[in-house]
Amino acid sequence: MQKFNQIKAGGHAAAQLHDQGRQLVLLSSSGTMPSFSGELPAAECRVPGWKSSLDLVWILLSLPIWLPLMLLLMLLTRIASPGPIFYRQKRVGLGGRHFLIWKFRTMKLSAETQTHERYFEELMRSDCPMTKLDAHGDPRLAPFGRILRASGLDELPQLLNVLCGEMSLVGPRPCLPNEFAGYEPWQRQRMNGLPGLTGYWQVNGKNKTTFNEMIAMDLFYLKNMSIFLDLKIMFKTFAVITEQLFESRRVGQLNSQKLGPPPPKASERQRQGGRSRGAQVLHA
Repeated sequence: MQKFNQIKAGGHAAAQLHDQGRQLVLLSSSGTMPSFSGELPAAECRVPGWKSSLDLVWILLSLPIWLPLMLLLMLLTRIASPGPIFYRQKRVGLGGRHFLIWKFRTMKLSAETQTHERYFEELMRSDCPMTKLDAHGDPRLAPFGRILRASGLDELPQLLNVLCGEMSLVGPRPCLPNEFAGYEPWQRQRMNGLPGLTGYWQVNGKNKTTFNEMIAMDLFYLKNMSIFLDLKIMFKTFAVITEQLFESRRVGQLNSQKLGPPPPKASERQRQGGRSRGAQVLHA
């Protein structure tokens, strides 16, 4: 944690060097100045040789678990909400290159995305925890959508991205292109490694951390990447998912209490009205 605090402090210091219109540009270890107009320099991107082997072994060993679960979630998604089962979205991967990410669809077909984009832009500018928009109740969610998002199971189809070499099981979460366009140069260094299904940030606070803290954790992981750290993050992910499910259930109950009981149906109102008129006649 001492190493992480040093990187975190460096990240905050870099974020503050924007005064008088001056933009901070970080130099690579070779002393060359990277350009952030598009893809990042290939020399700065780091993918250890053991990473793809570890991913493949872990996927094969866990096949009896994730394959039946994926088939079950496909069935639930199909039954619960009309429309496609999967949702594909353009994300920024290794070196700033774009790729299409796979997810289970958790939103209704008519759902708009501008609300989420504006919300995340505000989180990037502010120094507040990155609470999910649907944590306070989101009418755009399809049935079972809140549970899938809280557990992270909507990301399960990204195993296909891992098998294609576009992602890893562990790494920084891939961001949207419009988010990447708003990154400062030092923040773009989080794309120097393969994006992951889970990561150091996800198991060390996630939605309780600020945007700059997330960036600092991603940079810490890329600097200290190892087989042991990847395995530690993988095992810790299961405990975090359980905690998120309980938290999502508690938030759902609080939202239900705020909304109050649902209004009576028309047939119930008619019966109540009939009983009320009958009571008035007897009283007369």
